[in-house]
Amino acid sequence: MAIAADLSPSPLALPPTSDDKNAKALRFIEEITRNTDRVQERVLAEILSQNAPTEYLKRFQLNEATDRHTFKSKVPIVSYEDLKHDIQRIANGDRSPIFCAHPVSEFLTSSGTSAGERKLMPTIREEMDRRQLLYSLLMPVMNQYVGGLDKGKALLFLFIKSETKTPSGLVARPVLTSYYKSEQFKNRPHDPYNVYTSPDEAILCPDSFQSMYTQMLCGLIMRHEVLRVGAVFASGLLRAIRFLQLNWAQLAHDISTGTLNPKITDPAITERMAQILKPNPELANFIIKECSGETWERIITRIWPNTKYLDVIVTGAMAQYIPTLNYYSGGLPLACTMYASSECYFGLNLNPICNPSDVSYTIMPNMGYFEFLPHDDDSSTSSSTSSRDSPPPLVDLADVELGKSYELVLTGYSGLCRYRVGDVLQVTGFHNSAPEFRFVRRKNVLLSIDSDKTDEAELQNAVENASVLLKELNTSVVEYTSFADTKSIPGHYVIYWELLMKDSRHAPSRDVLEKCCLTMEESLNSVYRQGRVSDHSIGPLEIRVVKNGTFEELMDYAISRGASINQYKVPRCVTFTPITELLDSRVESVHFSPAEPHWSPERRR
Repeated sequence: MAIAADLSPSPLALPPTSDDKNAKALRFIEEITRNTDRVQERVLAEILSQNAPTEYLKRFQLNEATDRHTFKSKVPIVSYEDLKHDIQRIANGDRSPIFCAHPVSEFLTSSGTSAGERKLMPTIREEMDRRQLLYSLLMPVMNQYVGGLDKGKALLFLFIKSETKTPSGLVARPVLTSYYKSEQFKNRPHDPYNVYTSPDEAILCPDSFQSMYTQMLCGLIMRHEVLRVGAVFASGLLRAIRFLQLNWAQLAHDISTGTLNPKITDPAITERMAQILKPNPELANFIIKECSGETWERIITRIWPNTKYLDVIVTGAMAQYIPTLNYYSGGLPLACTMYASSECYFGLNLNPICNPSDVSYTIMPNMGYFEFLPHDDDSSTSSSTSSRDSPPPLVDLADVELGKSYELVLTGYSGLCRYRVGDVLQVTGFHNSAPEFRFVRRKNVLLSIDSDKTDEAELQNAVENASVLLKELNTSVVEYTSFADTKSIPGHYVIYWELLMKDSRHAPSRDVLEKCCLTMEESLNSVYRQGRVSDHSIGPLEIRVVKNGTFEELMDYAISRGASINQYKVPRCVTFTPITELLDSRVESVHFSPAEPHWSPERRR
């Protein structure tokens, strides 16, 4: 059961300041977290009342009821596959109120995948205001822990991604691209706590090189004003550092001469940079000295000496980047401020300057109606994809239990009802009566470098497709496993293959194995391929061929650590260092994808 508000004193103290905006935001957080269950009850009633005329709710004969009991007893728990047909109807032009009484304004493309496609999440204009509300709470919370953030600027590497249109003409794009291109962002009022070094013209440039170059150039020019450095994901910030490693000489030249790299051709950027870029040989010499040295340790604090913290997500798959971030920053605090997805913006980290392993998010009960499916990795109930026949009992937000894990189930204003988001969360505590959750992982995700997510079935399919190239050589893949290698920037997928060659005289050539790498990449989903081709956030896939008997050694090692010989299965992804070291000690040859896979904004498969 939830801890009562009077038994859980709030760690957020109202600031001893005259800043009414900050104080009002903190009071709002305190009020809705003290009344979590009451707010949730109101939110559900609002959603059901608003969407009562919809085709979806009418199917379950709610008869305009807005109470929890009726809702839970009649509306099923669903996955994306259950809704896909109706979503496609909207994409094809059906304007009737299928999920939501308000008209669908666009589709948000989820980074989660469904049979190799981006998921399309219908959304409404009113949701942008809800997202903006959560953004407005971030800095009031941060101000409790870090002072003076209104005295400088933020160097945040922000980018838009490719968008497409559905057959009906509705735009389909990632949620952050939607936000950055919105009127709420472009016409945002001045906020001294949210002044960016990056001009909007650079953020909104669709060319990733021109956008990154301009944002880095502005960050260098304003280096003494920078108080926080970041990107949405840890991988994005490390990609920016790698970009600086590759382009510092040209950036220094631009700063020294006051002229802009001729590769920057976007008219909006060139016009804006004419106002910003002035000759500064002294700054250019400083950049040359710092970037041409033997080590890049602490490069962030050396170039941006007033940086107080890094603003990046380092939970979930991003935790693998923490050691590298610490190396480049000299151990600056890592602030994970918000928990959000395409389906909904969920909540905040109310203790943002904490150890990354302690990051917990407080779900704001006003953002949607939230239920929780008890999660047990050994339970078939928690892993089922749909539960229409015998829905498992779901737990309300205010009733989750400390220490237990759950899968998040959302009912939102845009019309998703009892939708399995796919995130596994663990309850770590309570803020007033609102539970705090640690993000454990995405369900069924095997590999991830950036916003890509590859599951076991998809990896299996990719291996099978690549194996076809080996058949004419009488060679097959005996066993395989994988891991996400983030030591290089950008990171990349590594696949270990043990091969069975029936005729060693016709062993697969290097050229054939490189083609296998590319075939695997062609088999992976569009989010992965966009990361490779457009965003350059993922490096070429690598196959490491290991000696015969390697996977038997892997099994022997697992059994020596207590695994049952009868239940042992080859792990399809490995992260434990002794296992990767064992595999690497048996590598016979290494092969990389020789080209980029096919991808275009229009091609979703």
